Amino acid sequence: MSATVDALGAADDVTVDPEAPASTRAPGRAWTLAIVSIATFMLMLDLTVVNVALPDLRNALHADFSGLQWVLDAYALTLAAFLLTGGSLADRLGRKRVFVAGFAVFTAASLLCGAATNVITLNLARGVQGVGAAVLFAVGPALLGHEFRGKDRAMAFGVFGGVSGLAIAFGPLIGGALTSGVGWRWIFLVNVPIGIVAIVLSTLRIRESREPGAHGVDWAGLTLFSVALAALVLAFLRGEAEGWTSPLILSLFAASVVLLAGFLLVERRLGAAGMLDLSLVRNRTFNGISATTLLGNAAGMASIFLEVSYVQNVLGASPWQAGLRFLPLTLMLFVVAAVTGSLTVALPPRLLVGTAMTLMSGGLLAMRLIDVHSGWTAMLPSMLLTGAGMGMFNPPRASISIGVAEPARAGMAAGIGETFQQVGIAIGIAGFGALFQHRVGDAFAAAVPGLPDSARQAVAAGAGDQVARSAGPLRAQVAEAARAAFVHGLTDVLTICAAVAALAAVIAFATIRRKDLHESATGH
Repeated sequence: MSATVDALGAADDVTVDPEAPASTRAPGRAWTLAIVSIATFMLMLDLTVVNVALPDLRNALHADFSGLQWVLDAYALTLAAFLLTGGSLADRLGRKRVFVAGFAVFTAASLLCGAATNVITLNLARGVQGVGAAVLFAVGPALLGHEFRGKDRAMAFGVFGGVSGLAIAFGPLIGGALTSGVGWRWIFLVNVPIGIVAIVLSTLRIRESREPGAHGVDWAGLTLFSVALAALVLAFLRGEAEGWTSPLILSLFAASVVLLAGFLLVERRLGAAGMLDLSLVRNRTFNGISATTLLGNAAGMASIFLEVSYVQNVLGASPWQAGLRFLPLTLMLFVVAAVTGSLTVALPPRLLVGTAMTLMSGGLLAMRLIDVHSGWTAMLPSMLLTGAGMGMFNPPRASISIGVAEPARAGMAAGIGETFQQVGIAIGIAGFGALFQHRVGDAFAAAVPGLPDSARQAVAAGAGDQVARSAGPLRAQVAEAARAAFVHGLTDVLTICAAVAALAAVIAFATIRRKDLHESATGH
């Protein structure tokens, strides 16, 4: 198969010399940066743009709380499972070729999402969309890492981080505008024309690169790792609904452990021919940035999911209004990300990453300033601190993730780095979402005993007003109890998220070192 692919792509398979003068490579580099930025914006947007459309999705597709979580988690699940696979295949088969294929899958799946008539169809399409996104997430940073070196790489990843932050932060605003204006389906359909244009530009403008002397595809490793990660993430996603000690969840956790152990044995036997360079686990900085990425994304993305739900379902904001209210976080994130890109060479990476996690922790803890009578402005301290932390984190994270490996294995390094990011997002949304649902349900049941479990679940899903309207003479009491349960559950869970981000800061300060990075990533 490898030989066939090589023959089909031989005409444009030109490996770029990383030591070539910048003047001879500038046009290709500019196009690569622009196209990867477009892809990154689309992919990160799809992680957050859906949040503000969830109430409309719930009504249009008659979805429950679990179904709404799956709209986010189906995407994150397949993203996590196929990231390392996408990066490893790109190193072997050609980064441009795999990147274009991933764009095609993502674009087609976006069309299916927009045409979905029920929540099951939507979630299946979101899973396919995540496969395409995984390829783009993994290969995009590798393309940048191959084209840029030293200070130029810092600039490129500054743009990359800024675009990532822009998409995360502007997601609620864009999602609100599309949902309020032309309907929720367009949060997916808007990807289609942009994706088609990007595929054409990628085909014409990005230059091919691959690992010199690449081995054949490690199919055993690809299969074991993808299935193991899917089982692990699925266990976290379904743990609350099925019961954490249920046979299904315990079996999934056990399967993930066994399959990961088998994967490591296969990679150790294959050595350089394997999809994962096991020497990375002896790199202190690799371990540190991986743990920090997982914990930081678990805390940060779960907080956005819950805060958007609070602004819409408790404060009563429309999708567009919710997006506007998150502008302080948006602008802070974008400005800080743009500034941080120029600092990734000048300042120690552990200082940037550790400070970013500290700011995020402070922002999440500041959500304790809100109470049941607060307006949205009480969230401003939290938004500003959290936005600064998220903006400062993305550029050095992406650069460090590929800097721990030699340039020839950039796809693999980017894939494993993005894997920790997406696993963190999936586990964070699932785990903290389940904890939130449990806290809200218990608090509401204690305040208004005797109501069915469906009422508890509805309050956690943000439908407290609907429960109150059906409560007859107890309407006022139920409405007040639902609001209080939601707010107290939110602040309790975000306090735990703050502790997780603080732990990530400690790990970053203690483990990340510039000397562990490849020379091409440091500019020294």
